[in-house]
Amino acid sequence: MKKRALIIVDIQNDFCPNGALPVPNGDEVIPVVNSIMNEFDLVVATKDWHPENHISFAKNHPGKKVGDVVETKNGIQILWPEHCVQNTYGAEFAKGLLTDRIDKIIYKGTNPEIDSYSGFFDNQRKNKTELDDYLKSKGVSDIYITGLATDYCVKFTALDGLSLGYKVYVIKDAVRGVNVNKGDSEKALMLIEEKGGKIIDSL
Repeated sequence: MKKRALIIVDIQNDFCPNGALPVPNGDEVIPVVNSIMNEFDLVVATKDWHPENHISFAKNHPGKKVGDVVETKNGIQILWPEHCVQNTYGAEFAKGLLTDRIDKIIYKGTNPEIDSYSGFFDNQRKNKTELDDYLKSKGVSDIYITGLATDYCVKFTALDGLSLGYKVYVIKDAVRGVNVNKGDSEKALMLIEEKGGKIIDSL
């Protein structure tokens, strides 16, 4: 019998309104996510969990600003505001999210030298998080992805899930995007579909 897991990607204070790196209307996904948690065999949430000296923070690159793109030993890096620093308010789950229903938390972006958009791998796919092993240990075959942001962490979690053999569904009304460039979120959803994922609604 197939098991289904709900993956909640980075619904943290810093990605919600008034956060350090707010996703427009990011908090709107919270009631949707809460309303569907009980439909799944397992609920897993990811957290960006950065050290203060993380390579993605513009403040750690003298003379650079947010939005600049730099070359690092681990590839191209977009520079972001300081966000989701370990053990800070910004890294906590957003207010209203029903955290008591979460079975497992996966921490990502913990290595200061490389970013990690995906819940499964770092951006160079050199190191895995616990997510794949945990899902496999629980017999999960289908994953349903919600959270923030559509065009970054949701996108790469979905693509990596597909590459690892999961059936992947993105719940469209339970994700929101940054859209640094206009249309980024729609392009992300189209790419996920092209790779074999399904875009669905919660209802």
